[in-house]
Amino acid sequence: MKTIIIVGGAGLLGREFVTQLKDERNIIVYDLLDLKAWNRLNTGVENYHSVDICSDKSLSEVISQTYTTEENIDCVINTSYPRNSNFGKNILDITLEDFNENIGLHLGGYFNVMQQFTKLFIKQGYGNIINIASIQGVSAPKFEHYKGTIMNSPVEYTAAKSAIIAISRYFAKYLKGNSIRVNCISPGGIFNNQPESFQEKYKDSCSNKGMLDPEDLCGAVKFLVSDESRYINGQNIIVDDGWSL
Repeated sequence: MKTIIIVGGAGLLGREFVTQLKDERNIIVYDLLDLKAWNRLNTGVENYHSVDICSDKSLSEVISQTYTTEENIDCVINTSYPRNSNFGKNILDITLEDFNENIGLHLGGYFNVMQQFTKLFIKQGYGNIINIASIQGVSAPKFEHYKGTIMNSPVEYTAAKSAIIAISRYFAKYLKGNSIRVNCISPGGIFNNQPESFQEKYKDSCSNKGMLDPEDLCGAVKFLVSDESRYINGQNIIVDDGWSL
């Protein structure tokens, strides 16, 4: 049985990953929620820790606590989405302060998870890091999809997700010889009650389904968790129903 940390396990993707993996693996969830809020989600996973991934002290303490109670930690999957209250403004309305803060929260949080777990995995002698990036880190947004809606494709998101893909490759190459793998999954748009007009335009850019459901990513997640992917390293697996073609 593999012991897997899911960071952001209460989120849209994280909850599905917890559900899909919990029956055959030891799942431990790291999230910003308090325990009462987590219990209301009824995930069936009791091993939960509240943690701020943007604080190296908070994260390192929880990792140390987890490691002392578990025989091993095989894998960490980061699905977190840290951002401030001004995230997502139009590119001409974003202040430099908000841009910098959101890059620091999102990219910095992912870096912190990668760095802290790398330290543990080097000590342990092996490990597996899976980051959730995005097609917005691979291709420019299709701005025409957003016309007629109040939706926006945040530039901070594109910047952070592009960088997450890049530093994942950096870590993978840097850790050569340490039996530690680092990969990304870049999902397409995930259905979350977006306006119908957006969904229709989005689907026109895809091959079949269009907007994806969280469960559509679980095959890629299970594959990267498994030993069948043991020689896949430094890769970005795109799951987007052809949106980026």
